[in-house]
Amino acid sequence: MFSNYLKTIEGIGIYPLFSLLIFFIFFLIMIIWVIKVDKKYIDKMSNLPLDLQSSDNFTSNKIINENYIEDRNEIN
Repeated sequence: MFSNYLKTIEGIGIYPLFSLLIFFIFFLIMIIWVIKVDKKYIDKMSNLPLDLQSSDNFTSNKIINENYIEDRNEIN
């Protein structure tokens, strides 16, 4: 049903080609990035959730959020 509508649109054939080109270029860029990226960067990013600094950051954010809640309760 919809294919009949699409056949009547003039110049519609460029859109599938354009989307395939975007798809191909994106994955080509990603493959090049994966090959060229520094391995230290990958290790750093993979250990980031387990890093002690991120847990300290979580603790400080928790304290800030608790203070914010306390301040809001005082206002209300």
